Amino acid sequence: MKVSGFTFLRNGEMLNYPFVQSIRSVLPIVDEFVVALGPCSDNTPALLRAIGDPKIRIIETTWNEGMRPDVSIQGFVYGQQKSVALFNCTGDWAFYLEGDEVVHEDDLPKIRGAMEKYLSDPEVEALVFDYIHFYGNANTYAWSPAWYRRAPRIIRNTIPCWAPKGLFFVVLEDQKRGRYPAAAHSGGRIFHYGWARGESRIQANKDQIEKYWGKPSKKLDLAEIDPQVLKPFEGTHPAVLKGWIPDETSVFKANPAHQLTSREKKHRLLMKLERLLGVDFNKKHFRMVR
Repeated sequence: MKVSGFTFLRNGEMLNYPFVQSIRSVLPIVDEFVVALGPCSDNTPALLRAIGDPKIRIIETTWNEGMRPDVSIQGFVYGQQKSVALFNCTGDWAFYLEGDEVVHEDDLPKIRGAMEKYLSDPEVEALVFDYIHFYGNANTYAWSPAWYRRAPRIIRNTIPCWAPKGLFFVVLEDQKRGRYPAAAHSGGRIFHYGWARGESRIQANKDQIEKYWGKPSKKLDLAEIDPQVLKPFEGTHPAVLKGWIPDETSVFKANPAHQLTSREKKHRLLMKLERLLGVDFNKKHFRMVR
């Protein structure tokens, strides 16, 4: 069994992405790691090469700055870059990580075991992960139907598949039709630190993302969030993040006077129904078959 890791990057240092730690976190279980590296105005290329692992293969890319921000193609530039990296993977499985996502070392044997288990099961096209979305700081995470709780991050690399946007995979059934992949659970977790990088860095990242998603970028205030969404994190962080996570013990506090938006009111209702009915209203970009 051969496993490829892959990601795309641009100005990761400037945006305070733990991309070096992200890549290091899965190097023990992949045979190669493909990086689609866009044009940078910071030290991202040097930091990437300084990892010094022969498994890493860098593909320098150009971003289409002229892509029209139509509703039908929002985020397509991100999908292009993700697909460039995917199409250069040569493994049986392709393991995708974004620059702010890290895998815990305790989960590596389970993830590797799942890939071995389902390698000869063609019905399983992807492996999904449980998500921990840190918010405000690394001691706090967000939990509601607004925050995806599971997502596929490993895709079978022997099927026609691509990433039309940056968020998910589509398996092509023919020239006109596509669908979400059929999946099993990987046994692992993705530690997502995108909302715990400091407000100024998140704002800069938000401005960049929303440019490519065709949306106006609004001023960010992390404290303006439904307080019921935030939970204290009581586990351990991946060891590769030592030195990147600030030494602080407090839980991030939302504004207690925050005025709920209509979307937040909807999610509060859904959370109540989830507790009462034992169901999950979170949107899923996969179909569980195992």
